[in-house]
Amino acid sequence: MATPDIIDVATINGAMVAGAVSNSAHDIIDVTAEHTFKVNVLAISNVDGTNDATISVSVSADNGSNYYHLAKTVTVPADSTVYIISKDTSIYLDETDLLRVQASAANMLEYVCSYETLNDA
Repeated sequence: MATPDIIDVATINGAMVAGAVSNSAHDIIDVTAEHTFKVNVLAISNVDGTNDATISVSVSADNGSNYYHLAKTVTVPADSTVYIISKDTSIYLDETDLLRVQASAANMLEYVCSYETLNDA
C-alpha cells in the first residue's frame, strides 16, 4: 500500500454518502487502499422539529485502533443544520482512515458527506 501522490493522481472522482445518524458510533467513510479522500463537506441536519440533539464526529488514522474528535457533542438545534466540515475546513483521509459519526439520540440527525477520491492507479 502506498499513499497516492496528490499532485500526480490517475483519477479524481466526486462521491457522496448520506444517511441517518444513530446513537451508536458508525463509520461513514472507510478509505480504500491506494486512495486518498478529500472530504469537502459534512453537514449534520436535525430532522426533529422540537428537540435539539448532539453530534460527535471523529477520525481514525490507524484503521480504527484509535479515534480522535473533530467535533464532540456539538448541539444541532431542532430543524437546523450544522457544518462540521466545509470547503474552508476540508480534510484529507489516507488509505484505511475512517470517519465516524454518533448522535445523542437515534432518528433525529442525518448526515450528508461530499468528498473526492484520489487514486494513483
